[in-house]
Amino acid sequence: MASVFGRWRIPLALFAALALGFGVAKLREERVAAPVLPHPMILHLTGRVLSVDPAAYGSRLVVGDLRSGGFAGAAPGRARIAVLGRGPRSGKNRSGGPILATNAPSLGEAQETRFHPGEGISLTARLLPPPGPSEPGDSDFGRAAFFQGIGAVGFSYGAPIPAPLAAAPGFAAQIAARVERLREAMTARIRASLPGSDGAIASALITGMRGGIEPDDEAALRDAGLAHVLAIAGLHMALVGLGLFWLVRAVLAAYPPLALNYPIKKWAAGAALLGAGFYLVVSGATASSTRAFVMLAMMLLAILVDRPALSMRALALAAAILLLWRPESVTEPGFQMSFAAVAALIAVAEWEQRRQRAVPHGMFYRYLRGIALTSLVGNLATMPFAIFTFDRAIHYAVLGNLLAMPLMGFVVMPGAALGVVAMPFGLESGPLHVMGWGIDIMLAMGRFVAGLPGAVTVSRAYPVSALVAMTMGGLWLAIWRTGWRWLGVIAILAGTVMALTARAPDILVADDARTIAVRGTDGRFYFPRKPKDNFAAARWLARDGDARGVKDAVGGAHCDGESCVMTAPDGNLIAMPFRLEAVAEDCAHAAMIISAVPVKNCVGPKLVLDSRTIAQGGGYAITSGKARSVRQSRGDRPWVK
Repeated sequence: MASVFGRWRIPLALFAALALGFGVAKLREERVAAPVLPHPMILHLTGRVLSVDPAAYGSRLVVGDLRSGGFAGAAPGRARIAVLGRGPRSGKNRSGGPILATNAPSLGEAQETRFHPGEGISLTARLLPPPGPSEPGDSDFGRAAFFQGIGAVGFSYGAPIPAPLAAAPGFAAQIAARVERLREAMTARIRASLPGSDGAIASALITGMRGGIEPDDEAALRDAGLAHVLAIAGLHMALVGLGLFWLVRAVLAAYPPLALNYPIKKWAAGAALLGAGFYLVVSGATASSTRAFVMLAMMLLAILVDRPALSMRALALAAAILLLWRPESVTEPGFQMSFAAVAALIAVAEWEQRRQRAVPHGMFYRYLRGIALTSLVGNLATMPFAIFTFDRAIHYAVLGNLLAMPLMGFVVMPGAALGVVAMPFGLESGPLHVMGWGIDIMLAMGRFVAGLPGAVTVSRAYPVSALVAMTMGGLWLAIWRTGWRWLGVIAILAGTVMALTARAPDILVADDARTIAVRGTDGRFYFPRKPKDNFAAARWLARDGDARGVKDAVGGAHCDGESCVMTAPDGNLIAMPFRLEAVAEDCAHAAMIISAVPVKNCVGPKLVLDSRTIAQGGGYAITSGKARSVRQSRGDRPWVK
């Protein structure tokens, strides 16, 4: 019996883990479930401010306890609402921000009214359901919003006004409001000392509030492989926690009676754990900072219990804790990229410990070698996820990190730490100006690296199956220590082949039925006429590995005042009527109809998609004459309207 159980132990353990994972995911869904707005609407509402994030156009509020007579059914749990202060920004933002319409009012007076977390608010707003993917397989903001309790996004008409709370908030809500007010006050002090983009970057590093960063600065850091600097994650948590660990241990070691008679290493680990916990709180406890804290906590707790600080077991325990707490994290790029990087770095560190070591070089050489090696390994480990999510590959990330990381470690983050310590005494200006000086130099380095020839390659999106194959191969390669670990290379190569040979769509249609992209004879997408949904159009080009702007891709069709027609690469005629008068003629001649108006009794074409069908499907991708809707790709999920 024991031998039989031994043979089935691993399959049964895997099955149990799978069942546990699905069960935890279902429990998490039930715990965070809240109504999602069914359709766009304009209404007056009241609620309680949960968080305030400064932005270039004014501020972005997350409002809870929503009440309005305009809700046909149950009110959404939370709404993310833009309060404009400098006029509107047009276009859709599916990456996490609210959708702002081009006809939104200019609200210069909105800046005069300041709201703080925990206060009641009353406003008139245009709300919309959280948007779905731009095409099947694209990232789904609606899913991310669901697990944050956000059931609507939109913008405010006019300046909000204070309003009494419908009910007194509970103890947990009061604590959360106080934490948010602390973050808001710290951000204000930071930006008073460092105005402009430098202050926005500094507040992003300290409190996690990123609004106000200049797009050019953000693009330069991203293209130089330094985008991780702006999101509080492993780098920041390690610099704060391990920096405090080193400082406390060094101070205690300077007093021999303590160093010789007490476990000062464990004391330093405890102090570092407390310091990292405070940083987690003031940074907003975002998904990335929480993930980094858990991983750092595993390392410090290992020191406290006399276990190896860095090991695959500690990493697996950190991943298990995060997935039991927030199982949706497995779909987040931050989770995927951070754990891939750390697993690869631990595997390389274990390999270096086992191999024959050469004569050690100087400290400066070892430091630079460490930065170069960690940057190279981390970049290679995260590249499949970065290409899958962001449709671009960064080629000079090692150079960018070699130039910028010493500055981050010795100037920017120490300045941030000293600024936070000095803030209660009103003495933060000096350290923050040192931090700003370091940020300016880091930005200059980022612009230099990003401006080098071939710094960035835009890559075509590939299917999830390819990413899964590469991930499994990478895990096999990193976890095992014997010779059969190299079998993981086969899975990585298989995933690469799947990515390179994946069939891209021939036609893409947005949910407005007026934004359409058709692949031309040269293999690139073209828009028959100016797209209505600029965000979706730009996203399509990026996912197709096309670096052109939307305006440069308009053309290739013959249009009149009623319809556009275009010949597909397979020779079939595609008609895109936008007036009812053109439908009958297009149905008689075209092989495919994509109509912005309702279509009836059109039996000649092989495929007919009209405005109603397209809206219900949330948009379509057509490949080899077969149409697949965004709604089909999202499945029957609670965040799908």
